[in-house]
Amino acid sequence: MGEPTPILIPHPLYLALGPEPGERLEAYRNLFRTALADAPLADLRMALNQNQPLGNDRFYAEIEAVTGQQREPCKRGRPEKEPPAERLGDERQQELPM
Repeated sequence: MGEPTPILIPHPLYLALGPEPGERLEAYRNLFRTALADAPLADLRMALNQNQPLGNDRFYAEIEAVTGQQREPCKRGRPEKEPPAERLGDERQQELPM
């Protein structure tokens, strides 16, 4: 809120925003006055809600390589069973004895 405190030391980048404390405070506040566009904000919210990282494809590949985990969650439920290979071409399964 612009009040000096002895337990915090201003970062050099903050100090570079202006020569006077009031100028620095106003410049810092101006950095965050503009709102994010709807699309990036929606992406950010979705990533936070799903506990997923947010970045580009290269970043995702690096995260997957480092952690050994997929970024995208797996499909829910059990995998579908595939019919045995010998039954695939057996047309007699459709016939019922009378």
